[in-house]
Amino acid sequence: MYNPRMTKYIAFLRAINVGGHTVKMDQLRQLFESLGFAHVETFIASGNVVFEANAGKTKMLEKKIETCLHQSLGYEVATFIRTGAEVSGIAQYTPFPQAQLDAAMALNIGFLTDTLDEPAEQKLMSLQTEIDDFHVHGREFYWLCRKKQSDSKISNVVIEKALGVKSTLRGVNTINKLAQKYC
Repeated sequence: MYNPRMTKYIAFLRAINVGGHTVKMDQLRQLFESLGFAHVETFIASGNVVFEANAGKTKMLEKKIETCLHQSLGYEVATFIRTGAEVSGIAQYTPFPQAQLDAAMALNIGFLTDTLDEPAEQKLMSLQTEIDDFHVHGREFYWLCRKKQSDSKISNVVIEKALGVKSTLRGVNTINKLAQKYC
């Protein structure tokens, strides 16, 4: 039943199934449901959880989820939440000229908790190479990889070290599919 006070959210979880940790998607759904969220679904087994909750501050939801996951799983899981409308906007946003996008091997979207300040944005831009380019928009950054990602020296760890904050990456195809299905 539709509840006008409920908002559709998508949680992007960092490193939920890496480093020897394996979380079954049923367990992840149950953890989100235990927090009182409705219509919980996972989208591919890479830490994308769609749910509905009373409209509120995303920072509070992020902390609530991070605390639950840490207590239940025994390790930290950084969480980045966007509304369905925000994910739709991210999917529609064009961070680079179309010719560059068409020629690139990959476009990844990095999710952050907050917008980057000027020094952090400059640090990200200092990572640009002939292979890699970056663009910042809101609480996301876009990483264009002109060749195979295995040819690049960039990774989420490199980016986090440069920025001094946590982030998580998703391929543009994943974001487009999420937006098409849920937004």
